[in-house]
Amino acid sequence: MTKSELIQRLAEKNPHLYMRDVEKIIDTIFNKISEALAKGDRIELRGFGAFSVKERDSRMGRNPRTGQNVFVEAKRLPFFKTGKGLRERLNGGNPGNDSFNDD
Repeated sequence: MTKSELIQRLAEKNPHLYMRDVEKIIDTIFNKISEALAKGDRIELRGFGAFSVKERDSRMGRNPRTGQNVFVEAKRLPFFKTGKGLRERLNGGNPGNDSFNDD
């Protein structure tokens, strides 16, 4: 699902909201998650999962084409760990919190 598909689906399920308001809500949520990760914070959405930042140290790598050693700089990468409810739903279990219900 793309961001625009998410906005469309939420707007259809909430006819009392304008599409532009749903878009602002989604943009605000994504921006706040991005800002928190940029600061190194962890975001936990109970039953869904947690977003965090993993730090990778600098290292010597190898160019697969030439075989030459290359220096790879340290970097920070976003990481997502699924929550129990999402894992159960994906694996056919019955999560206690059915807040993901699409009906």
